[in-house]
Amino acid sequence: MTEPSLRIVVADDAVLLREGLVRLLAEAGCEVLAAVGDGPSLVEAVVEHRPDVSIVDVRMPPSHTDEGLRAAVEARRLVPGTPVLLLSQYVEVSYAEDLLADARGAIGYLLKDRVVDLDDFLDGLRRVAGGGTVLDPEVVSQLMVRRRRNDPLATLTPREREVLALMAEGYSNTAVARRLVVTEGAVEKHVRNIFTKLDLPQDSDQHRRVLAVLAYLR
Repeated sequence: MTEPSLRIVVADDAVLLREGLVRLLAEAGCEVLAAVGDGPSLVEAVVEHRPDVSIVDVRMPPSHTDEGLRAAVEARRLVPGTPVLLLSQYVEVSYAEDLLADARGAIGYLLKDRVVDLDDFLDGLRRVAGGGTVLDPEVVSQLMVRRRRNDPLATLTPREREVLALMAEGYSNTAVARRLVVTEGAVEKHVRNIFTKLDLPQDSDQHRRVLAVLAYLR
């Protein structure tokens, strides 16, 4: 069965990268609703088109610091939960933490180098569009370095930590099982144990999944 086409807004001030993304996405069967070069235009495009997901450069005019991030946060305020995948040339941990402060999911943070592998990039887009959280492994690594000494994950077994690390990268239970060469049932048991040990409130599994990832990264 053919997967439905993603409806996408692209926001990047670098014309060559923006147009390159538009072309790649179109060739992959996605529908690019708008391609813009600044934060306010991103917010307007999201409000107007309600895309399945927006691809947003962290640094945009005028200061080229965090305009893209701030525009993404504003877009999610006006269109609650709108999926956003941030791209950055470098790992900027504070920006990732700001993005993760919103525990509703449907967020991603990847390095621009990941766009080279189109299949992986499209997979990440689909996961974000579906409400998941997708983080570059390098972002996860650097966030872990900044974790507080009072580690809330001390009660987790090594295998449970492995499962949670892959959850933080946006993998589903099925994908985690493939990566660890175990059954999906075993992964589901580990995930339930993680929820219990982190004392996460009974809610939808997707919401608890996001909270578990936040606990891991902080």
